[in-house]
Amino acid sequence: MPTLVIHGGDDQIVPFAVGGRWSAELIPGRLPAKPAERENAMPHPEAPDTIVLVHGLWMTPRSWEGWKAHYEAKGFTVLTPAYPGFEIEVQALRENPDVIANVTVPATVDHIAAQIEALPKPPIIMGHSFGGTLTQLLIARGLGAAAVVVDSAPTEGVRVTPLSQARSLFPALRNPANIHKAVAFTPEEFHYAFANTLSKEDSDAVWEKYAIAAPGNWVWAYGLIANFKPGPQETWVDYSIERAPLLFIGGSEDHIMPPSVNKSNVKHWAKSPSLTQYHEFAGRSHWICAEPGWEEVADYALEWALAHAEPSRVTTA
Repeated sequence: MPTLVIHGGDDQIVPFAVGGRWSAELIPGRLPAKPAERENAMPHPEAPDTIVLVHGLWMTPRSWEGWKAHYEAKGFTVLTPAYPGFEIEVQALRENPDVIANVTVPATVDHIAAQIEALPKPPIIMGHSFGGTLTQLLIARGLGAAAVVVDSAPTEGVRVTPLSQARSLFPALRNPANIHKAVAFTPEEFHYAFANTLSKEDSDAVWEKYAIAAPGNWVWAYGLIANFKPGPQETWVDYSIERAPLLFIGGSEDHIMPPSVNKSNVKHWAKSPSLTQYHEFAGRSHWICAEPGWEEVADYALEWALAHAEPSRVTTA
């Protein structure tokens, strides 16, 4: 049996086969060493020079502001596409919930795909939360040179629903009428679902600056109903296809998208011949992309994507 060795102190890795390639599952409580740092973030002229950051639900592109500046400082072009209609500011979206309630997944995927297809060569695509679902849908279309999904919401077929996830989503699911509305978290609900590793004071500040409502239809249709309706739904992907290399990053303390959800999503890709890996950061919540120490996550994601970007996907069209 082949083995995968990841060096780094007392790290403990359980190797398992994913689509004919070897990946690794982190034993809870242990953290793999991050990839070796590079003096030059772009090691080859044909490597991706653009990064597309896809935001998740209850957020806007503003949630990527740290990563955008961080990657731009390394010389990358960084795009943070909004969902259709979400180009306005946080306060404006709070005042116009119909924009949120009426957005659809197919229109959102088409909207982001059009921006990626207009690029001169395939970019690295990264998504957080439901942005991770959208990222999986995008690479299933053959887009991207490599992809990273952080605390990803699942694609269709992942039936793992931990108690903390059910509690986090309950504000949207407790009333069937919410399927037609934009559903916001209160500061208290946000603290539990998103920012449980922060103090209540710090979480409230995050909520005030970044949080918006989410389309209730998405939470109901893709978080509850999709796995029980016959036939493929809008978050379905063919798990057997060849696509860009894909890294899942999980946070051990994430309530709304716990590690077990991401690990199940990884294993659904087992039929694909393409590389799929999972890496878990200890002590991180769903606010992993902006909580203290986010730079380590951003650097790991970028190093992995550059190391695994496929040559056949990075040549200029």
